Amino acid sequence: MTQNLAALFPIVKAAPVVPVLIIEDVKTAVPLARALVAGGLTALEVTLRTPAALECIRAIKGEVEGANVGAGTILDEKQFDAAVAAGSTFLVSPGATPRLLAHADGSPVPLLPGIATASEAMALLEAGYGAAKFFPAEQAGGAPYLKALSSPIPGVMFCPTGGVSLKNAPTYLALPNVMCVGGSWVAPAAAVAAGDWAAITTLAAEAAALKAV
Repeated sequence: MTQNLAALFPIVKAAPVVPVLIIEDVKTAVPLARALVAGGLTALEVTLRTPAALECIRAIKGEVEGANVGAGTILDEKQFDAAVAAGSTFLVSPGATPRLLAHADGSPVPLLPGIATASEAMALLEAGYGAAKFFPAEQAGGAPYLKALSSPIPGVMFCPTGGVSLKNAPTYLALPNVMCVGGSWVAPAAAVAAGDWAAITTLAAEAAALKAV
């Protein structure tokens, strides 16, 4: 069992932030994605938390040049297959089960599974995984916890997600075992509802310019 890092890394390392998107209306999917890509954020995680999610992925995949659209909140094999069929270029899960990892084995679409403990990170290493989502990041110990993992478990790179913001993202990005962060602050619900795509592009550009501290 191996993780397709050759496919995953170019997608998630293209910018320091991966937007985590909950899209209620497919009509907003394409302009939202275009606004984020215009600001420099190209890896877009559309979470499977709404009935419109798969349709949104299809729309972004077909209409937004420069976007690498992926699916988040993958919980089982059925969601995995549906997300791949919709055109996802990467998949993200809040956790990692043996069945999900086995199902992902051999897929050209890479899976970024979630972990929150050292034991879970070690289990992923044993399963052939070298990258994981650290979730929920702030609630699970934040940047200090990830820093503590970097020395004893150097073989796993992380994308911390959950409570990550413009303010604390640079602290995460400074860690040697962090490849990017995931966050929803770049697409606030009020701006999406108002169709204020210029504001979202500004937030995306700010996030794309983040540096480690």
